[in-house]
Amino acid sequence: MRYRFNISNYSELAQRIITALIGAGGIVAGCVYSEWTYFVIFGAILGFSQMEFYKLSGLDGMLPLKSFGTFLGLLIFIMSFLVEMQHMADKYYFLIFPMVSLIFFIKLYRRSDKKPFTGIAYTFLGIFYVAVPFSLLNMAAFSVDGSFHYEIIVGSLFILWASDSGAYFAGTKFGKTKLFERVSPKKSWEGSLGGAATAIVTAYILSRYFMVIPEWKWFCIGGIIIIAGTYGDLIESLFKRSIAIKDSGKGLPGHGGFMDRFDGLLLSAPFIAAFLKIF
Repeated sequence: MRYRFNISNYSELAQRIITALIGAGGIVAGCVYSEWTYFVIFGAILGFSQMEFYKLSGLDGMLPLKSFGTFLGLLIFIMSFLVEMQHMADKYYFLIFPMVSLIFFIKLYRRSDKKPFTGIAYTFLGIFYVAVPFSLLNMAAFSVDGSFHYEIIVGSLFILWASDSGAYFAGTKFGKTKLFERVSPKKSWEGSLGGAATAIVTAYILSRYFMVIPEWKWFCIGGIIIIAGTYGDLIESLFKRSIAIKDSGKGLPGHGGFMDRFDGLLLSAPFIAAFLKIF
């Protein structure tokens, strides 16, 4: 009798570990292999995340332009990558503004939409909340000398994953003091401190091997991820709580949806990109 692997047969923790190992391995391998495999992988993650956001908005009665909004998000991501690769002049960024303005034109002809400006607002929110942070990752990856450095992306992800894992296990074992009970009853200060500790240790290890940026910058990125990543998690929890759901999707067994897995990155990426570009 041939055995068929079914991840749903495993416990939630086992599913979480299996998905993390497969997903993280694929993402890291893609980033290391070339800038183009990084581009494809993160473009796909962006697309799935933005569609999840629009789907969840629909559950709350909103009517965003799901397909067109996701198209615009991917367009911004593609343009930012090509500009950083120097395959496109930065003057073409100005095309974004008329393209985004088409949202108003499309909504004008949706006769069945009783609250068109609410749908317009959520379409814009999906772009700025999901697509822009992923697009800023492109700028972070090329921030050092104009060349693609996978170390910045992979290192930031390692710190984020270390922070998430440390918070999960520390919170499960020692969590007593609620961090933000109104938004996320399970999160604790003990878990957050555990996540911060693993993030700082990971940042130090990375500084020993990924010397594309100085040691102090790795610690700054670690601090950004500890703070902004935690808030990113809480904000996504607030969004889910407002529509009474547990997970943003079911695409990642043990983790929920793509937004559940990358929520910390959505708020961390703008700060990381700004920090590396300025300093």
